[in-house]
Amino acid sequence: MAYTVKILDIQPLTHDVRAYKIEKPAGYTFNAGQATEVSINKPGWENEKRPFTFTCLNSDDHLEFVIKSYHDHPGVTSQLDKLAPGDELIIDDPWGAIEYKGPGYFIAGGAGITPFIAILREQARKGTVAGNILFFSSKTTADIILEKEFSRILGSDAVFTITHETPPAGYTAGLIDESFLKSRVSDFSKHFYVCGPDAMVQAISATLEKLGASPEAVVFEK
Repeated sequence: MAYTVKILDIQPLTHDVRAYKIEKPAGYTFNAGQATEVSINKPGWENEKRPFTFTCLNSDDHLEFVIKSYHDHPGVTSQLDKLAPGDELIIDDPWGAIEYKGPGYFIAGGAGITPFIAILREQARKGTVAGNILFFSSKTTADIILEKEFSRILGSDAVFTITHETPPAGYTAGLIDESFLKSRVSDFSKHFYVCGPDAMVQAISATLEKLGASPEAVVFEK
C-alpha cells in the first residue's frame, strides 16, 4: 500500500547526509532495522522508488530517514537533497530482514549504518544496550554519521575506523578486514550485524565464518 506523506523537517548530519522527518500514517508500524520503498511526489519521480531504512523508533509520532545524497548523477538522492519541509514523499509498507537478535557486533560501512541507528536507539531506550559493540567504517572523519550519538550510546564500544585519510587520535585507520576482526572481536559466538556496500558485506560475512562465526549468527540484508 502506498502512503503520501509530508516532509516535516530536514536536518544536515554531514556534508552529504541529511535526516528527513516526515509524517507517520495512522496505524503505520515497523520493526527497528526495517526499510520501505520511497519516491518523491513530484511529476516524473513518483515511480522512482528507492529503499531507505527507518531511523526513528516505532513508538515515535513521526517517521525519519537518514539519507546520503549522491551528486555524481541526477538520481533520487540528488533530488531529495533539493526538497524542503512541506514537500511530499510516497512510502510503501515496511520490509526487511535486519532485526535485533541479541547483543553482538554491529559492522557498518558508510550509509550502511542506517539500519543500526534505530536498533541501537531502541536498545538504549530499553536500557539493554550493554554487550553491543559498533565498528563503523567511514572514508574520513567528516563522513561519520551521528558520531556523537553513537559515542553517547555505546561509549568506548563505538569504534570509528577511517579509510581515506590519516585519522586523528581516538580513531582507527584502515579497513574492517580479517586482521581488524581478529584484533577486535573477543567472542565469535556472538551475533554479527553487517550492512554496507555489497562487496564489503560479502567479504566481511565470509571472513567472519572463516574466523568461527556461525552463518546463522551473521545478520545482513539478503
